Amino acid sequence: MKLLADFFPILLFFIAYKMYDIYIATAVAIVAALGHVAYSYAKHKKVEKMQWITLGLILVFGGLTLAFRDPTFIMWKPSIVNLLFALAFLGSQYIGEKSFIERMMGSNISLPKQEWTKLNLSWVLFFTFLAVINLYVAYSFSEDTWVNFKLFGMMGLTFVFIIIQGLYLSRLMKNGEPETEEN
Repeated sequence: MKLLADFFPILLFFIAYKMYDIYIATAVAIVAALGHVAYSYAKHKKVEKMQWITLGLILVFGGLTLAFRDPTFIMWKPSIVNLLFALAFLGSQYIGEKSFIERMMGSNISLPKQEWTKLNLSWVLFFTFLAVINLYVAYSFSEDTWVNFKLFGMMGLTFVFIIIQGLYLSRLMKNGEPETEEN
């Protein structure tokens, strides 16, 4: 359910763009992001840090897009968000006892420390790749192509990455346990 709620502002942006233009879509995205944070607070009595950061970025970059009537600002937002994710995952390697990926998945699977490090760094590389590919599409193709990529391309790449990661994890596991030299 959380994934659907996180996806909702992007979907509304896409629909508004297809019906109107980038500026209406940006305004809709701002309102949707505000609504998403309000909904999270109303339901859970708290808002995650990344939701606040994403809201701040949509307010800044969306606001600049609307103020200057320049879609470049909103096109940069996904890259900034992905680079922040990459930096957070990278920083988690060195701050605290567990990386982000281990904190998220560690209660469900058990892996050696070096495997957690590999998985976490794969997310760092993936987020960096998404940031770069977003800018490539934004500057190399039409605005319409970028909007389609933002919804379908980034989601598709994420889906493929998660499947590849699942396959990698399944190779490490045997009967629900990590493989060791004894298994």
